[in-house]
Amino acid sequence: MKTSQSKKLIITAAMLAFVVTPMIASAQKFKADVPKSIVTPDSVETRIGTLKFKDGLPDAETAKKVYDHLDFARGVEAFLAGIPATSVQALKNGFIEAGFPPNGAIGITEQLSDARTLYLTPNATVVYQWFCMDVAKEPMVVEVPPAVLGIIDDAYFRFVTDMGAFGPDQGKGGKFLLVRDDYKGPLPKTGYNIVRTRTNNNLVIIRAFVQKSDLAGTVKSVKAGTRMYPLSAAANPPVQKFVNISGLKFNTVHANDFKFFEELNEVVQHERANFVDPEMVGLFAAIGIKKGQKFAPDARLKAILTDAVAVGNATSRAIVFASRDPQQKFFTDRQWLTGFLGGYTFSDRGERKLDGRTLFHYYATGATPAMAPPATKPGIGSAYGYTARDSRGEYLDGGKNYKVTLKGPIPAARFWSFTVYDNQTRSMLETDQISAGLDSTFPTLKKDANGSATIYFGPKAPAGQEGNWIQTMPGKGWNVILRLYGPTETWHNKTWKPGDIELVN
Repeated sequence: MKTSQSKKLIITAAMLAFVVTPMIASAQKFKADVPKSIVTPDSVETRIGTLKFKDGLPDAETAKKVYDHLDFARGVEAFLAGIPATSVQALKNGFIEAGFPPNGAIGITEQLSDARTLYLTPNATVVYQWFCMDVAKEPMVVEVPPAVLGIIDDAYFRFVTDMGAFGPDQGKGGKFLLVRDDYKGPLPKTGYNIVRTRTNNNLVIIRAFVQKSDLAGTVKSVKAGTRMYPLSAAANPPVQKFVNISGLKFNTVHANDFKFFEELNEVVQHERANFVDPEMVGLFAAIGIKKGQKFAPDARLKAILTDAVAVGNATSRAIVFASRDPQQKFFTDRQWLTGFLGGYTFSDRGERKLDGRTLFHYYATGATPAMAPPATKPGIGSAYGYTARDSRGEYLDGGKNYKVTLKGPIPAARFWSFTVYDNQTRSMLETDQISAGLDSTFPTLKKDANGSATIYFGPKAPAGQEGNWIQTMPGKGWNVILRLYGPTETWHNKTWKPGDIELVN
């Protein structure tokens, strides 16, 4: 019996072997036509060196190279994408340094702005009020006076609301209640313009135009009508504290070295984890900046990120001062550029204008539709053109003499101005002139009968043109912004063009 069963098993095994063996052999015939484009060669030459593989598997040296490159690439992108956040953080830190921390006081330029304070491209001829409101604990109230231009932007420099002519108060002034978007507590039903924000920290900028050359009167008026306090104090608001920041030496410009990432980490730790979209949260986390974690890169990553900042900074400067985007020019035959590619949200038909976002936030401060097409309308808001080049396309040289002519009538319903900036800091150029600029309301400004005006730039004023002259400094490059307040129809339809800045021999 046992012998018979053994024979049966042997026969069964043999039959299985006969069946399986042809199947294995035939499986080798199932061969794909593999395109060359999907195969990784054993050796590939790239900009980061030779990459080596064994049947598609990276060797140890290749893995190290690509991870170093990935950290570098993400570091550069985190710099470019993080500028809006670090810019607000640098303002906040500067305000604390100057004595007006968030929710604590309001900084005001009672004698206007000058080069002693480092700001990104401020106007030399308006009264500013700057402050931060932090709504992490409760909503905050800000009262604004009539006839001002005000902005609230969040901690990533995203627009929250306008105050003034473009705001819900329509220039009449009033109370604004700033509330974090997840706030669940009771809110007043009347008496406030309620606006919601995505972030804890929020930047407030209020500009007041000097009326009839009465600077002291303008300052008195805006101080009387501006106040900030928590909602819990609304029944009995405290006396508002102001800090006169004219002439104070403090910095509000983000770093361009490794400190940049430390500033970015300050924002990430203070804000909710979702203060930006998940893709950007992931980008920051990929280089070690993560909510609730200490930012402490090892020596390898710190060296890579230090290099990434240098490249990111160079990239930003190229985008601002050596643009490759033809849309950045207001006019094809002029050197004047726009700081708003894709409007105040830097977007166009679903596309985020990445270079446009970098351009604006590296160079300037305050995102609002009141400053950017297509939201601006004739006679309302403001328009800005900037340049760092003369009519030949050469960079402007502080040791040389230039002039620019604005043909009349100049399309500014309120007034126009020029302000000159330092290329390094994008803040006002340090000269012997306190204002680093001039505007059309200056009583010493000479104009032609048709409203045309010629402005001169250089180390010394041309004889007889002292009132139309802005000083520059030998050895320093510079750039300039032309501002039109209340730009009229001829600006919007481009039938009026500013002259280019021309070298004067």
